[in-house]
Parts: sequence; structure tokens; C-alpha cells
Amino acid sequence: MQKTVSKSFFSRPTLEVAPELIGKIIEYGGCTGRIVEVEAYTDDPASHGYRRTERSAIMHDTYGHIYVYFIYGMYHCLNFTTDKDQVGAILVRAVEPLSGLQLMKKRRGIDSETKLCNGPGKLCQAFDININVNHSRVGEYLRLYHGRAEEILSSPRIGITKATDLHWRFFEKDSPFVSR
Repeated sequence: MQKTVSKSFFSRPTLEVAPELIGKIIEYGGCTGRIVEVEAYTDDPASHGYRRTERSAIMHDTYGHIYVYFIYGMYHCLNFTTDKDQVGAILVRAVEPLSGLQLMKKRRGIDSETKLCNGPGKLCQAFDININVNHSRVGEYLRLYHGRAEEILSSPRIGITKATDLHWRFFEKDSPFVSR
């Protein structure tokens, strides 16, 4: 496996870190996958960090930590906190499955490799990521390794109604594992 990503990687501004997460390798729950899509969140109106709450305090107070939240009463979402000087987190939207595919298929109840982790809730289900890793340091339970990416594009974030003009979604061009 490649070299692990250091905590200092996440200390930089969120919009600098986000595209550089494309190609990194996540290892957790007996599975590995290469990140192909992320979304950046700071203190913009679409972000949990817009207002400081008990849930969003991690975005204000840490970098290089795991921020997992439960959405719509059914899905977990994996984020990495960023920016030692400002509010920030990066939502991991999709990964390309690399190992542990049978386990992922069992957890998700599907056979399609391209649909195993092509959304934030799907990847958490496939990797068995839940609230138990919330607030842990990157590398403590969930490991992140350096990896390579092809061409990276940006677009508006998905599924939000505020700050829709910001092109803060980053993804690997032509990857069949991107959410949409």
C-alpha cells in the first residue's frame, strides 16, 4: 500500500484539499476504494459549518478528523475536516471499489460494481462506515493513502438548494464510479 496521508495535508484551505483528495485510497471495514468524487463545504449557506452547532463544531475546531453524520434518517455521510484557520469539511461522494468487493456487495445487497459506492450513503453502507468513527482522527480507524487521479473536473454541488453557484464538487473525468 502507498504512503499514508498526514494530518498536515488537511490543515490547508478546504478548496485546496478537496481536488487533491481525488485518487486517494480509503481503507476501512475490510475494504479499500479510490476516491473519485468529493464536495467541499466551508461556512457557505449550504454547509453544516454555516452556523456553529453541537454537530458542526467539529468543522470549526478540527482538521484531519472524520466527520460522519446521519441524513434523512437512513444514510451516513463521510467527511474529512479541513483548514486549521477556517471552517471546513469535505464530503466523500463516491469511490471506486478496489478490494473487499464481496463484502461490499453483501452489505449493499447488489452485484453492480459501479453502483456499490457511487453516492455518499452507498459508500458508507458498503464500507460499514457509521457514527462510531465520528470525531476520530484520519488514520486512527479509517486509513487514507496517497494515490493517483486522472483529469479532475469541477461542477456545482449536488442535492443542495443554497450556494448552488459554487463549483465545489470535484470528480475524476470519465470515471464510471462517480455518483452522476
